[in-house]
Amino acid sequence: MNEFELKYGCNPNQKPSRIYMENGELPITVLNGRPGYINFLDAFNGWQLVRELKKATGLPAATSFKHVSPAGAAVGLPLTDVERKIYWVDDMGELTPLASAYARARGADRMSSFGDFISLSDVCDECTARIIKREVSDGVIAPGYTPEALAILKEKKKGAYNVIQIDPDYVPKALERKEVFGITFEQGRNELKVDDELLSNFVTKNTELPEAARIDLIISLITLKYTQSNSVCYVKGGQAIGIGAGQQSRIHCTRLAGSKADNWYLRQNPKVLNLPFLDKIGRADRDNAIDLYIGEDYMDVLADGAWENIFKTKPEVFTKEEKRAWLDTMTEVALGSDAFFPFSDNIERANRSGVKYIAQPGGSVRDDLVIEAADKHNMVMCFTGIRLFHH
Repeated sequence: MNEFELKYGCNPNQKPSRIYMENGELPITVLNGRPGYINFLDAFNGWQLVRELKKATGLPAATSFKHVSPAGAAVGLPLTDVERKIYWVDDMGELTPLASAYARARGADRMSSFGDFISLSDVCDECTARIIKREVSDGVIAPGYTPEALAILKEKKKGAYNVIQIDPDYVPKALERKEVFGITFEQGRNELKVDDELLSNFVTKNTELPEAARIDLIISLITLKYTQSNSVCYVKGGQAIGIGAGQQSRIHCTRLAGSKADNWYLRQNPKVLNLPFLDKIGRADRDNAIDLYIGEDYMDVLADGAWENIFKTKPEVFTKEEKRAWLDTMTEVALGSDAFFPFSDNIERANRSGVKYIAQPGGSVRDDLVIEAADKHNMVMCFTGIRLFHH
């Protein structure tokens, strides 16, 4: 098969639409459903991301994509009891490494991951398929599926769930092209290998980079490589906890990603973990309620006449002071940036979300001020010398 006809392009009015190979066959097989234009964009970008994560860490990897940027990305490290609870998998028993990777990728930013397209580095097993089945998702791409996993996935969405198998040995052409306004753009593929060499140029006084932080920085940079620019990525414990994508200003990337990282950590506070939800409230509605509860619009769920539809008893307000005190206990966070920080305000904002380790290209005329700010907070910062724009 060298082409696959699609219902339409980005929007229903954009017809005809297809994916095709000029030479050779498509490296994918659609095992179920009928993926669309954006589904394939998410699938192919996500597959590249998890393939690189697996090569770099040796661990199974998963990503949750929405609108051609990752909402989450993670490797298959075990979940803590608290993580199992905030990711809604505490009732599933022991998870396989691949299932753990997807639970973490899907769970870090559940608001953004709603209706995601999933990419898995390894053959999808039954445990991973059972997590996928219970979430709102458009589809999945993986190098293979066990018979049990495929049977579970084919039941999803009344049999219409998109399941794509990709040839793990497929190697794309060295040159890539795309058209904009009838004009063809051509460039060499970004084959940059993200490895320890990019983390060798320390520019701060503190140069102590623990193994866990090294892996987290690698994860941040690989994630950024497939995130719409400008972008910043916060990582902790082998998973992205906040991704700021597609912002025109660097500080807006840092703020957006930082607010997502903050929300990830706030969800682990006992006050949030013990919210008395009504038994009838599903996971998606719980996610929405938690997002409101920990944010500035908390009265949307705590006002009289509102809380009764969500909670068994009215929760106490999670005060601004309580939230700040909790966030002050978040530490050892890694941060990657796809381009240099032009001002030290990015460092100050990162510090408020527990960032200790930073990897960024460097090259700003204000590098000295950025380094000075990092030193003030005893951070470890590397200049990679490499920009990671993706469009």
